Amino acid sequence: MNLRRNRGFTLVELLVVIAIIGILVGLLLPAVQAAREAARRMSCSNNFKQIGLAFHNYHSAYKQLPAQAGGTSRVPGSGWGANYTPTPNGGGTNLNQLSALVGITPFIEQQALWDQLSNPFRVASGDSYAAMGPLPWMLLADHAAQGEYTPWLTSIPTYRCPSDPGEGLPAQGRTNYGVCLGDSLYFQYQGITDQYGRPHPNAVNAKKTQRGMFAHGYLNPKFRDVLDGLSNTIMAGEFSTDLGDRSVTTAAKGGDNGMHLDPTICFNGTDPDRPRFWAPGTQINGSDEERRGFKWAFGLALFSGMTTILPPNAPVCYDTSNSDIFRWGIFSPSSRHQGGCHVLMGDGAVIFVTDSIEAGGGPMVSHNGNGATLAPGSASPYGLWGALGTKGSGETIETQLNQ
Repeated sequence: MNLRRNRGFTLVELLVVIAIIGILVGLLLPAVQAAREAARRMSCSNNFKQIGLAFHNYHSAYKQLPAQAGGTSRVPGSGWGANYTPTPNGGGTNLNQLSALVGITPFIEQQALWDQLSNPFRVASGDSYAAMGPLPWMLLADHAAQGEYTPWLTSIPTYRCPSDPGEGLPAQGRTNYGVCLGDSLYFQYQGITDQYGRPHPNAVNAKKTQRGMFAHGYLNPKFRDVLDGLSNTIMAGEFSTDLGDRSVTTAAKGGDNGMHLDPTICFNGTDPDRPRFWAPGTQINGSDEERRGFKWAFGLALFSGMTTILPPNAPVCYDTSNSDIFRWGIFSPSSRHQGGCHVLMGDGAVIFVTDSIEAGGGPMVSHNGNGATLAPGSASPYGLWGALGTKGSGETIETQLNQ
């Protein structure tokens, strides 16, 4: 008689199989996560390329680039309320505070949004309607205190990097991309044109120190101004938006007097155990809305600009040695990618720049070269990084960036 025995898995065999599956899953998960981040990084780069094309198309159409801190001007001789407060009959200005990202909205397939911005826009206010334009001004204060203007609260997908998880309030409308303002903080906010649309009293000095492709209040930047060559000059950079976690790249610290002589002062106050975050005792300046990338339409450097002083993913901080608190400072680009961030070159190329890029150090260029600072026209003291941020300083770029 033939006996037939039915065999099954023993407990040991079952445990071995489970262990092997667990090991395989443990090996595959990081690869899956890396693949997802690679896809997000590619999408982030593609968004930046679209922004680059938009800047070039804008220049083709208007023979100049959009202004950083442009828009509608304040009326001379009138009070603050008459300048920015909309009325049922219209009115209200933005005091030349709009970012360059506003002007290119029609060129990134946001024509409908531009139509709202460029024409009087009315929103419901109780039983009546209040005019909210054209182009009303937006304050640094909480948007609810001044009334919600829908276009400024709109999140534009092209201005967002998929690797950045930040969403919603207290931001008004987030952006992960901002224009390059160069390698000096001197006259970074006072600018070239004032709120009335007239030459600023410090315009001559500002032109000596604001050496990037864009400058605050420079109303007609052009490609012809880029004497170093479009392929050698950064037009814009990527940065992370704030998550409320006291990150050194998104929450700006104040009180850093002397950054014009030594920018590394900006690193003071970081947590020794977690260098990407501020230490618990470090004071963060500004309200919850005054954080990196929180207002794509606002032309202040904190919201829509970047500098080439400290390298990517370095801290952002204000210089409080002057009266323009929340305005002058170092605003390094940053990202949620590993090891660096994207920058957009003047020729439209998108380059990934690592945190270890050669960034020099020491005093920066000032308008007069006094007090141990460098004289106007000097080569950037911040190495290859600073040289890429200047448009006409004559530095030699020996590194092939777009390989």
